[in-house]
Amino acid sequence: MSYEKEQAHLRRLLEEADSDLEDVDDEESDGEENIVEFQLSDTDTEQEAESDVEDLAGPAPKPSRVPTFLGKDGTVWKKHRPPQTVRTRKSNLVTHLPGPKTYAKNAKSIDDCWSLFFSNDILNLIVQYTNQHINSVKDKFARERSARETDLVEIKAVLGLLYLAGVLKSNRLNVDELWERDGSGIELFWLTMSKQRFLFLIRHLRFDDSTTRTERKVSDKLAPIRDVFTIFADNCQKSYTISEYATIDEKLEGFRGRCAFKQYIPSKPNKYGLKVFALVDAKTKYTLTLEPYVGLQPEGLYRKNNDPASIVLRLIAPISGSGRNVTCDNWFTSFNLIATLREKHNLTYVGTVRKNKKELPLEFVNTKTRPVASSMFGFQEGTTIVSYIPKKYKNVILASSMHHDDTIDPATGEKYKPEIITFYNGTKGGVDTVDELCSTYNVARNTRRWPMVLFYSIMNMAGINGQIIYMANNPNSNLVRRKFLKQLAVKLADEHLKRRSLTKNVPVAVRERRQEVAGTSADVPKGNPETPRVKKRCHLCTKDSKTRYFCKFCKKFLCLSHAEFGCPNCLRNVEEP
Repeated sequence: MSYEKEQAHLRRLLEEADSDLEDVDDEESDGEENIVEFQLSDTDTEQEAESDVEDLAGPAPKPSRVPTFLGKDGTVWKKHRPPQTVRTRKSNLVTHLPGPKTYAKNAKSIDDCWSLFFSNDILNLIVQYTNQHINSVKDKFARERSARETDLVEIKAVLGLLYLAGVLKSNRLNVDELWERDGSGIELFWLTMSKQRFLFLIRHLRFDDSTTRTERKVSDKLAPIRDVFTIFADNCQKSYTISEYATIDEKLEGFRGRCAFKQYIPSKPNKYGLKVFALVDAKTKYTLTLEPYVGLQPEGLYRKNNDPASIVLRLIAPISGSGRNVTCDNWFTSFNLIATLREKHNLTYVGTVRKNKKELPLEFVNTKTRPVASSMFGFQEGTTIVSYIPKKYKNVILASSMHHDDTIDPATGEKYKPEIITFYNGTKGGVDTVDELCSTYNVARNTRRWPMVLFYSIMNMAGINGQIIYMANNPNSNLVRRKFLKQLAVKLADEHLKRRSLTKNVPVAVRERRQEVAGTSADVPKGNPETPRVKKRCHLCTKDSKTRYFCKFCKKFLCLSHAEFGCPNCLRNVEEP
């Protein structure tokens, strides 16, 4: 199978989807400020013409032998493309094919692929700090067993149930309905753990040392989940080599609780939430790097510049010098950034440009005299700009350091779109696709604690990245995303389910069903079944009912009230293969 076909196959499997809300976590973050920042996003490629466009006019161009455009700040753009060279530019050379790297190549099973991202380093931190929090509140519980400590096996089971709820699109459903025993609930939930225990653990999940949190928050707003988030981001970078095309954009994780860096972005589906910047493989949708936006940090180690160019430069660090291309929308685009990526990081850039940029010539902004489907190009050393008219009085302006000519894509027919635009349209949606995949089988439950929002977010991304690794290491597999997550959920809950199947102080029917699902064997009476034996308890009775009778096939004791009788001929037929 060719590389292109493999990528198309992977995208199909990833994007497969089947065509009473409650707060599970009713605790708010202690002492958390509630601040909302407003962001008016303007990421549309089509831009309206303005009546005061004349104020962009720059100085009159000086006479020149080469036809040029002149930007407002005097930036010179040549009207005609430079001579083309046959050699491939250095910036377009990528020496490594995308795929798993280092130890990730050996991850063949579903749970092994997931564990590349949710490693034991993360899970052990969760166990440690969750137990610390449980011990700090256990005095509030009347029964000691109601606030008993957890362990690695049980935490994995909780995560498995969260994934299962997401797969079944029941993540916002009242947990009472998930644990129903009348046939309308989900059996694996009540077989794995009690509803009360699940709620208790979700409410008390913690990701940092609460005794030092106040001190750490003085210099880091992300302190409550900093370590877990950092380990996850590092695991993403260590496990996979992305393709030659990357996308940088923002995600908004829905949240309306108290938070000092909550965002309001009216163009997003959730509108309110926590913003996360991400660099994603435009082909495979693998999330390579991510950075939560927490506003202006206090003075100290974590204070960083939050202007768009600085964010891009931090996100591209793992691919710096690799010759790849980065696609962004107009919030990130600046000509200084394009030059920096090209000259210092050997990366090309393609992105839309806001028409108020001082480097743009007036002719590229004005749409009144230009026909529909017309294009205008400007060229500099290493950078090309294009202004395209998709409809009357609207234009789209892009800049590219990857394209160096005025080629029109013949596949666009009478629309006559430049290749720069078709390339941008083909690579701009990496982060948006990941966001859509996350929301399709979302694990997030209602919560009032913002660290849980980010935790649910990395759980969703671990599910996507894990499947990408799995498909790369098992190229003949046709496991669609829904089934991948479902099998992952079962595997995460399996060890805890087996442990619970050995519990004696539960109804026999429940114990036997657990043993059946977990694949563990029940106790079988020993000795010669044909010889007389002492009375033992009926394995189906809820009372201590003694009997000397037992099943001919499984050899378990049962009383006559639970026995069903058959004639010898019928029993003989049952025994025959």
